[in-house]
Amino acid sequence: MNILQKIALVFTIIGGINWGIIGIFDFNLVDYVLMSNTIATRVVYSVVGICALFNFILLFLHFERHDD
Repeated sequence: MNILQKIALVFTIIGGINWGIIGIFDFNLVDYVLMSNTIATRVVYSVVGICALFNFILLFLHFERHDD
């Protein structure tokens, strides 16, 4: 696992934990820390989304390589 994969995984985990907190406690940690509806929150959500897509692509590339 290279450094880019590790970074993407960390951001995806952070996003998942935030969604878990929203679902269980109805509390958005990103909005609380970065002040609701700011450019910073949009950047954080965008980075998490891009990292999730990156991990999704890596998942299928991994299956393709080991499917033989």
